[in-house]
Amino acid sequence: MAFRCQRDSYAREFTTTVVSCRPAELQTEGSNGKKVLSGFHVVLEDTLLFPEGGGQPDDRGTINDISVLRVTRRGEQADHFTQTPLDPGSQVLVRVDWERRFDHMQQHSGQHLITAVADHLFKLKTTSWELGRFRSAIELDTPSMTAEQVAAIEQSVNEKIRDRLPVNVQELSLDDPEVEQVRGRGLPDDHAGPIRVVSIKGVDSNMCCGTHVSNLSDLQVIKILCTEKGKKNKTNLIFLAGNRVLKWMERSHGTEKALTALLKCGAEDHVEAVKKLQNSTKILQKNNLNLLRDLAVHIARSLRNSPDWGGVVVLHRVAEVLEGKGAGKKGRFQGKATKMSRRTEVQALLQDYISTQSAKE
Repeated sequence: MAFRCQRDSYAREFTTTVVSCRPAELQTEGSNGKKVLSGFHVVLEDTLLFPEGGGQPDDRGTINDISVLRVTRRGEQADHFTQTPLDPGSQVLVRVDWERRFDHMQQHSGQHLITAVADHLFKLKTTSWELGRFRSAIELDTPSMTAEQVAAIEQSVNEKIRDRLPVNVQELSLDDPEVEQVRGRGLPDDHAGPIRVVSIKGVDSNMCCGTHVSNLSDLQVIKILCTEKGKKNKTNLIFLAGNRVLKWMERSHGTEKALTALLKCGAEDHVEAVKKLQNSTKILQKNNLNLLRDLAVHIARSLRNSPDWGGVVVLHRVAEVLEGKGAGKKGRFQGKATKMSRRTEVQALLQDYISTQSAKE
């Protein structure tokens, strides 16, 4: 069964009926650690909210203005987690968080396009992908990629966006001969019903359960940021699509303006200015270290020549009595202490040690 969100990815609200509502728990993870929320799994006759699947995260939205915190697929149904119960049989208005949904549509359709082009140009096969919160990654079955390959893929996908190629969704029966011509990485074990196929005209046909744009022009633009070494001789291609590119440019421009103000130079000179600062810092650190060494020698000589010299002078925060941590080497000991209130005991301990050694001699 295809949900309403899959039949019409652009629909933002619709009315349906509650089928069931049962107690449930949701485990969340935030800055304060893991937390278990008590609530309900609500099943609707149909849903506008996409349950996670196919590498795409689930939607957020509301049912009668009640927030839906998670949507998961269970066979041919979708469980909507809410913290307020809903009466079975009641009519409800479902609204989707459109900004999140459209972002996911752009990234997912962008992934299909990049995957198809990488395969067509360089026979690079996609083995998996991840739609991340800030950027997305396509895992390609190759140990490395050249800068020229990346540039060629980026150029080709953006040409196809400018060509305004349509994206169509159709459902095929499992025994349809066309299924053999469709790209895919297999069906889930609990799949039931027809196979959903997403096609980019003249470019790609792929089995997919996710939500997609209806025309590549809705992607606006795709930017491939970089490649990263993946696992088991794979390469991860990192990309942004659509509004994420605009947000990335806005953040980058903000950083550029801040650096211009701090470095007192134009953006084209930022790298050289930072290099100069790094070199200056290294020189200052070296000079500071030399000064500290000279100061240590001066203090040691002053203490040795002091009339109060008795073989022991408490100056450094060391020793087990002080609950310190450190190590000794070549007659020196360096460490940190947490109980300075016991430094008198340490001084007495050291004085006793020196007196004992002197008596043995």
